[in-house]
Amino acid sequence: MITAITANDLLALLPLIALSAAAVIVMLAIGFRRNHRLTFVLTVAGLLISLMTVPLASDVAPRLVTPLLLMDRYALVFIILAYASGLATVVLCWEYFHVRGGQAEELYLLILTALLGAGVLAAAHHFASFFLGLETLSVSLFALIAYPLRQAQALEAGIKYLVLSGVASAFLLFGMALVYAETGTMEFAVLGTMPGTFQSVIGTILIIVALGFKLSLVPFHLWTPDVYQGAPVPITALLATVSKGSVFVLLLRYGLESGVLRAPAVHVLLVLIAVVSMLVGNFLALRQNNVKRILAYSAIGHMGYLLVALIAADVIGGDLAAEALLVYLAAYFVMTLAAFGVVAVMSPADREAEELDDYTGLFWTHPWLATVFSVALLSLAGIPLTAGFIGKFYLFTTGGQASLWMLLGALIVGSGLGLYYYVRIVFQMAQAPAVLPAGPEARPVVAHLVLAVLLLLIVGLGVYPAPFIDLLHPELKASK
Repeated sequence: MITAITANDLLALLPLIALSAAAVIVMLAIGFRRNHRLTFVLTVAGLLISLMTVPLASDVAPRLVTPLLLMDRYALVFIILAYASGLATVVLCWEYFHVRGGQAEELYLLILTALLGAGVLAAAHHFASFFLGLETLSVSLFALIAYPLRQAQALEAGIKYLVLSGVASAFLLFGMALVYAETGTMEFAVLGTMPGTFQSVIGTILIIVALGFKLSLVPFHLWTPDVYQGAPVPITALLATVSKGSVFVLLLRYGLESGVLRAPAVHVLLVLIAVVSMLVGNFLALRQNNVKRILAYSAIGHMGYLLVALIAADVIGGDLAAEALLVYLAAYFVMTLAAFGVVAVMSPADREAEELDDYTGLFWTHPWLATVFSVALLSLAGIPLTAGFIGKFYLFTTGGQASLWMLLGALIVGSGLGLYYYVRIVFQMAQAPAVLPAGPEARPVVAHLVLAVLLLLIVGLGVYPAPFIDLLHPELKASK
């Protein structure tokens, strides 16, 4: 049954509509006049306006706009996180590509389309919007990762991501086809009213495998360190945060509304993937001397941590699991952006500061950057009074209420391994260098302003998380 779009429907979709309009305006501006500064300003303005439309959309939320999109508090909070992260990425891209020259205008257009795909994915309520959002995000990332074509490493990373993402999409479509052939519907909520069959469970497992590639969960993680290392630093930050966060938000909604989390085979598969991801990701990071690869393997472990909230959702209820997921995502976003932001600021025009030796004596040469990097790393480790501690506290709470003791044990072991390699980087920065290395080139104040905001958020969420939690708690609806 086809229903007409009403004014309230358009109001609910306003954050997505505003971002789409921003992308069109940036595209036309590039076509009429190629100017890096103009494109940057238009992109920042478009993101700020899109963020300002979220309160208007929240006035009519939750609202199901056709069977495709559910604009509820769950989706809107993630859209705020995604757009704000995109804004930080855009600022870092301005600094990063400004000193390297070349034509960087289309980069901002691709960031906007990637954020649009992430927003659609977070609000997806149907296999069609699920697939369209995921592919809009993925296709944009293909080009973003390989954007500096003069760097063979970036092109190689883009090709690897393209090939493996294509394989994941094949698994995804085959899984969707099996579920649809068995149930006759593609709506998440309708799937939840139908009994699970062997064919639909197999289709769901294929969908989880496809999303495992996108989330770089073990054993689908092999592309992650190479792509992280080869991509430009600001794009790596976008890939590590918005890309993975949007898929997790979608996975939780799909799991709750379709009821697939109740299937024993799916539960066992998710538990195995979570445990192995936590342990393998953190263990492999111990052997790395490249900062970007360390953060890549660290991200694999963090994705395993997030699976605790997903697995617990069917036991403790969707609201608490969704709250835990969003709190951890908020913490993970700010500390990951801060870590990659320091790497971007430290990188000179001719290369990236990605080796561990590049940070020797940073406390002696650039104490401000060393402080931001240290706080971000300690937050990733879950040290108290940081955002990472609050995120892990939520995961422990949800896992404890669901009696997921094996998962919590793996989380403790993984966190212990992570603490070692995070502190290793801090120790490297604290060493007094025999010869003072050349510092980063002079940067405008805007990049350091972004780092200052991220540092305040890391500490603020760790010391006083109540405002963000109040934004989520009573009205958050993970399922209907």
